[in-house]
Amino acid sequence: MDNTTAAMAAKGVGVAVPRNHSNYVIPGLYDLSVEDTNWVLTSSFIIFTMQTGFGMLESGCVSIKNEVNIMMKNVIDIVLGGFTYWLFGYGMSFGRGPLSNPFIAIGDFLLDPPVGDALMGQIFAAFLFQLSFATTATTIVSGAMAERCNFKAYCLFSFLNTAVYCIPAGWVWGEHGFLNKLGAVDIAGSGPVHLIGGASAFASAAMLGPRLGRYSDGYDPLPLGNPVNACMGLFVLWWGWLAFNSGSTYGVSGAKWQYAARAAVMTMMGSFGGGFTSSIYSFWRHGGGMDIMDLINGVLGSLVSITAGCFLYRAWEALVIGAIGSLLCVLAMPLFDRMGVDDPVGASAVHGVCGIWGVIAVGLFADNPIPLDTTNGRSGLFKGGGWYLLGIQTLSAFCLICWGICSTFLLLYVINKIIPIRMDPHEELLGADLTEHRIRHSQIGLSRAISALAPIKVDLKNVAGIQPIGINPGHERSLDQLRAAEDKLQQWQSYLDQVSAPRGHLNMNTGQSHADITFKPRTAGNVFSRRLPARKSISGGLYRSNNSELPVFGQVSKLEKDPNFAWVD
Repeated sequence: MDNTTAAMAAKGVGVAVPRNHSNYVIPGLYDLSVEDTNWVLTSSFIIFTMQTGFGMLESGCVSIKNEVNIMMKNVIDIVLGGFTYWLFGYGMSFGRGPLSNPFIAIGDFLLDPPVGDALMGQIFAAFLFQLSFATTATTIVSGAMAERCNFKAYCLFSFLNTAVYCIPAGWVWGEHGFLNKLGAVDIAGSGPVHLIGGASAFASAAMLGPRLGRYSDGYDPLPLGNPVNACMGLFVLWWGWLAFNSGSTYGVSGAKWQYAARAAVMTMMGSFGGGFTSSIYSFWRHGGGMDIMDLINGVLGSLVSITAGCFLYRAWEALVIGAIGSLLCVLAMPLFDRMGVDDPVGASAVHGVCGIWGVIAVGLFADNPIPLDTTNGRSGLFKGGGWYLLGIQTLSAFCLICWGICSTFLLLYVINKIIPIRMDPHEELLGADLTEHRIRHSQIGLSRAISALAPIKVDLKNVAGIQPIGINPGHERSLDQLRAAEDKLQQWQSYLDQVSAPRGHLNMNTGQSHADITFKPRTAGNVFSRRLPARKSISGGLYRSNNSELPVFGQVSKLEKDPNFAWVD
């Protein structure tokens, strides 16, 4: 495989080339050696762990009463989004049918090469790699819709949102795509993955409207539900991003392994620049304090910015690109809030704004990665390559923004006609965990919400009897029975003590009979703290002092009544 072929494969462009000087033509997307296939599969596995990072980050940013709901949306993104990607999404991006055109590919639907197909392994490896990108693009949107989106409507959205990602992915990476034919460059998806996801996030957040009471006290961010989860999510995403970018060399054969290593280092350098810039900004903005979301989203924004050209930059350029992306992100978040676009996790800024910058940065800073042909021999404006690449990258960003916003608005409009996309206000106050998943958290104000909604005749019969999480109702019932038995035993003990005492010591008033004696339960101790007394008369010589809790019975001559047992006739 020559250098041009290797580069085309690295870009994910399906250019057909002959193998081993034979007449058998293989599309560039499937021109993978054994080591390339191993690299692509391993990268795909790691990229899928980013779903964990997205779930932890998003659940940490929302209120506790909605954290399970946001995790369920991430699961649905893989289940339904993955299914539709196999059903029609992959074919819309990389199909090779006769009806394919510069706008959309048509072919290779329901992908399933049979045993014996010479390209079976390569096809499955390529599909899994592209699937990991598709599910990531959908998951980005879930955070922007958090805390007020109807779960059933979101399931339908996740099922159909595959088309929102797959069509523009074909524009940039498919051999049929018009942007690809013009020479657009996007190695790992600042445009097709992140910009499309960010534009969709912006459109969905704007269409849903802000959460109840979001801006009643100003534009300051709401408290995080679990800041530790949010930080842990950042670390998992950071890890997954290395595979996201390095794996996009699409192999390690030839010169690709060198650029895979370069992509990993430049990814880290970009995040260093972004983290440093967002830290300085947060210290300045908060008078010496550090806002956790400024730092988290600043780092993520820098990672998005470096993705499009991850192995096309020098180290200092990666630092600059990451720093600018981070600054754009932390400035855009409060701007969107002032526009009334309530994005709980900041996905619109992180993936949308930084995605635009990442695509355009290629036109400014890109090197020509000799011997690969990733940029078709072109360089960025600052490298003496002229304005052409910058113009194509700007056109690419514009097309992706328009498609992401318009297609998402249209899709949600249609879904809203079928299932309301916004939760009922009463359900929003109670939280999606309780109303959608029957999970009741403790000490987060649910009882207060239920009490406040009761007078206005809200139907609460479906949630009133739900037990709080972390409690085993069966155990609670058993404990209640033990407590009742303890009270009964104490009443009997009190009665026995009174009737067995000398008559002169009975505390009876004149004219009081034994029938008038009342049961007075003892309050000292409980059934778990009482120790059984040692009973030497029944041990038969086998009793041991270190086993007083579980005495061993030998020959029993006479069984005495245990004063701790309530003897009932």
